[in-house]
This record gives sequence, structure tokens and C-alpha cells, in this order.
Amino acid sequence: MVRVIAGSFKSRLLKTLDGKSTRPTSDRLKETLFNLLQPRLNGRRFLDCFAGSGSIGIEALSRGASYAAFIESSPRASGVIRENLEQLGLLPLRDYILLNQTVENGLKILQRAGSKFDIVFLDPPYAATEQYPKVLERLQRYQTLSDEAIVIAEHSNHVTLLVEAAGLTRIRELKQGDSVLSVYCESKLSKQHKSMH
Repeated sequence: MVRVIAGSFKSRLLKTLDGKSTRPTSDRLKETLFNLLQPRLNGRRFLDCFAGSGSIGIEALSRGASYAAFIESSPRASGVIRENLEQLGLLPLRDYILLNQTVENGLKILQRAGSKFDIVFLDPPYAATEQYPKVLERLQRYQTLSDEAIVIAEHSNHVTLLVEAAGLTRIRELKQGDSVLSVYCESKLSKQHKSMH
């Protein structure tokens, strides 16, 4: 079990998957992430890619995001996300959409629906390093990002992500133990977003 740290669902417990196939974001890293996001979270649309148990997207909803999309390819993990959302009283379509799909297919579905997002979080399995540049490119190709969107990638500190990828520029790195959060925005907005330092 993991807990919601703050907001309207503070201290509520969320189910997680047993075993080592998923790696929940630690509470300390989650705190670091949401300390960064809090000033820009209220009323925003949040996309949680490789969502696992859904704890990041749920934390975003708890802290004021208006809507969250969860993309998770594992049927078991998607079932856990659904249970977590339902036990919090969140309603599909009004509050969230849950896509039991690969990220590629999930982004295509969101594009067809005309959905755009202000904040995107991606946390593929640490070993799947090829996913980072691929997903950054797909976010642009499928026009998933709103005009001033930011993308946060969680990765191992043994992996260095590109500074520039698919028209996105890394504007910040936050290290916490063995994990790193790399923050990206559209390259043309990178000077404006430097205020996130």
C-alpha cells in the first residue's frame, strides 16, 4: 500500500501491485515532484504514462488537478488503478480516463479525442531506457501537449537523458537517492520555464 501525501485525499491508502514488476515512486521523490508542481497544478490536466498503481495521477487529482489520464499496459495494474480511483469516489470521464494500452496506443486514443495535457509524468521500467526518447517524440507527434506543458521523466541516476529531444528541452534535473526527475518543456519556451529552478 502507498498513501496519498496531501490534498483532498490526504492519508488515504492506495493499493499497489505485489511483486517486482512495478516500482512505485517513493514518498520522498513524490514530495520532491509535487513541491515542484504545486504552484502550477490547480485546474490543470495531468497525464500519467506507465501509471503502475496510479499513485502519481491520483496525487495530482488530490492536489487540485482538474482531470487525469492514466495509461498502463498491464491488465493487473490497470485493475488496481481502477480500484483505487473507485474507492476515492472519482468518476470516469468527469475526473479521469483509464486506458489499458501501451503508451503509443494510449496517446493515439487521446489524440483522436482531442485531449491535451498541461503536465505529463512518465515512469517506464528503469531498464526500458529506449522508452524515454520514444515517448517524448510521441507526445509531440500526437499533439498531446498544451501550449505551456511540462513533461517530467523519472529515471535511474545511472541513465542520462538527452538535453534536447523531439522539440523539447530539459530545463531541470532533481536527484533523490537512486532516482532523477528530468523536467522538459517545449524548446521555444525553455527560457520562460527556467523560473522552475
